Amino acid sequence: MMENTILVTGGAGFIGSHTCIALHEAGFRPVVLDNFSNASVRVLDQLERITGQRFPLVRGDIRDADLLRDTFQRYRIDAVFHFAALKAVGESVRQPLAYYENNVSGSLALLQVMQQCGVRRMVFSSSATVYGEPQYVPIDEAHPIGSTNPYGWSKVMVEQLLRDVASADSDFLALALRYFNPVGAHESGLLGEDPLGTPNNLVPFIAQTAIGRREHVQVFGSDYQTTDGTGVRDYIHVMDLAEGHVAAFRTHCGDFGFKPYNLGTGRGSSVLEVITAFEKSCGAHIPWEAAPRRPGDVAVNWADPALAVKRLNWRARRDLQTMTDDVWRWQSAYPNGLQEHTS
Repeated sequence: MMENTILVTGGAGFIGSHTCIALHEAGFRPVVLDNFSNASVRVLDQLERITGQRFPLVRGDIRDADLLRDTFQRYRIDAVFHFAALKAVGESVRQPLAYYENNVSGSLALLQVMQQCGVRRMVFSSSATVYGEPQYVPIDEAHPIGSTNPYGWSKVMVEQLLRDVASADSDFLALALRYFNPVGAHESGLLGEDPLGTPNNLVPFIAQTAIGRREHVQVFGSDYQTTDGTGVRDYIHVMDLAEGHVAAFRTHCGDFGFKPYNLGTGRGSSVLEVITAFEKSCGAHIPWEAAPRRPGDVAVNWADPALAVKRLNWRARRDLQTMTDDVWRWQSAYPNGLQEHTS
């Protein structure tokens, strides 16, 4: 039986909101839960403009068990897509306790309420950081697990929670989708990555520099053993990623157990290659300056997505230029993001 109503934790965030669109287009009913620690409530307006539907919103935190129980009962939740997490590698090195408390304790609280309410389907927002310092590239799902930073360890720990719950409950399904580097925006230009404060990720920092909000892009590490000295990552369009969630859930919703998948393109791009693509998108030079490597960063990291291609009948379709074109369409329409947009 195909579950219909999906609780999307962190559903107003970058990946969660775009996944709500993909869920809606696939015939599911998303219910958004978010505490808006790194998102704007105006995301719900944008989702309505794109889909023609006003998705139910629960404003709160995944660590609030009473709120979760009420939500599961009120909306008759069938499955959970779990995106709610702190996600900045550098910040996690400085504030490890905050990351373990939010990401691990929050997931534990969510799983406990799911168990109480008889909900046994979770799609988990994991990360390629669970592979630690790559021993080989491209990275497949058999690569050893570990991490170089607390953010990554929090994902490793939640994956272990899911493995153990699936082992204890023969009816439980956990899909751990290990993202590489999500970028891009919805093709409408109405929705994109809109971080509060200083961006922690490369592409929104480039976009804010291109629009004039920042003087230059800081390139963390220019002395890696790569073709141009800058870090190489597997950048995947957020809508390809969102569609991957739906494909995974559709494929496995009647199954059980713990199933990890890489979601990436299988191609690596350097930081300078991304900047060059963005310059083509916006038609202007983007200034950048070299900065020291960040703690916990690795030199190269890209996916072997063959398992997802084979089992989920899914593959990333949008290239790097499409990603930066879509980001520029979004950023130029909303130069200050949704928080300060008044039209």
